[in-house]
Amino acid sequence: MTVPRPPLPPFTAESARAKVQAAEDAWNSRDPQRVALAYTPDSVWRNREQFITGRAEIEAFLTRKWEKEKEYALRKELWAHTEDRIAVRFQYEWHDTDGRWWRSYGNELWEFDEAGLMRRREASINDVEISEAERTIFGPRVR
Repeated sequence: MTVPRPPLPPFTAESARAKVQAAEDAWNSRDPQRVALAYTPDSVWRNREQFITGRAEIEAFLTRKWEKEKEYALRKELWAHTEDRIAVRFQYEWHDTDGRWWRSYGNELWEFDEAGLMRRREASINDVEISEAERTIFGPRVR
């Protein structure tokens, strides 16, 4: 049985923004299991050069990601939407185990099923090394 994940398609500008904010909040939790539940059991991802299929692979990928990317903090912004698709711009900051800080920039294309679960995610991401003094993102967004 699929548990719906509102907001559901068809998206309006308002509901698409809410979906993007919900994704930002979940990813900032750095909880792989929580994040993976937003995807269909057979969800297909392209993340950088990696291809990932299904919740188990998503959860494993996110576990590895957040073991490497310390103090990860993310901001997402709605770029565009259709009835069942959303495009997002994002940036996040993190440091590696050597203490070097990075800002990662990217775009994501999302496709949803009728229950509001993401069935497809395509992410293009670039990393730029920054100094700690250049940081601009500190923890989850305060509303």
